Amino acid sequence: MLTNATVADLLRPSEKSRAGIYDLILIFAGLIFIGLSAQLAIGFPVPITGQTFAVLMIGALYGARLGSMCLVSYILAGAVGVPVFSNFGSGVLFLSGPTGGFLFGFIAAAYVVGLLAERGWDRRVWTTILAMVLGNLVLYAFGLLWLFCLMGFNTKVLAMGLYPFIPGDILKIALAAALLPSGWKLLEYTRFLGKK
Repeated sequence: MLTNATVADLLRPSEKSRAGIYDLILIFAGLIFIGLSAQLAIGFPVPITGQTFAVLMIGALYGARLGSMCLVSYILAGAVGVPVFSNFGSGVLFLSGPTGGFLFGFIAAAYVVGLLAERGWDRRVWTTILAMVLGNLVLYAFGLLWLFCLMGFNTKVLAMGLYPFIPGDILKIALAAALLPSGWKLLEYTRFLGKK
């Protein structure tokens, strides 16, 4: 079994030109996945979207480099007008508004989760949970810091940008902890990893 490989690494062609095309296809597919996940919203008045789940899964599946490149592409696409942000939003105003810190935090969160996945943290339930928690902490560090810059240091920031999202994050972490290790076990079972 490849101990420092991500799921994306398993299918990457060995030929350099084909590997570049493969990476571009993955980035485009990831951008679409995150954009569609951003439209899945549950709850009111603060909707919980599938966006952060998609971001952390992309990090785990793609690895640090490719995952963060996918998120940079996602943010650039949204900034130039492609409706990939929540509620089919787009534009530079999203990046400078209250959600801007979280959007930029997506890049760092995918990178951190990707690094951990490259070290095999996505292959066991408890390490997957820990990787997803760390990814969420990175994401919240960016998002809350930006909200503090916009609103000043007060408890409204936590009430607006943290507390309402914790239950949804727990569910998303549980889902990732079920999917990722199970996916690796399936790959081993089907002998995709060459395990006998």
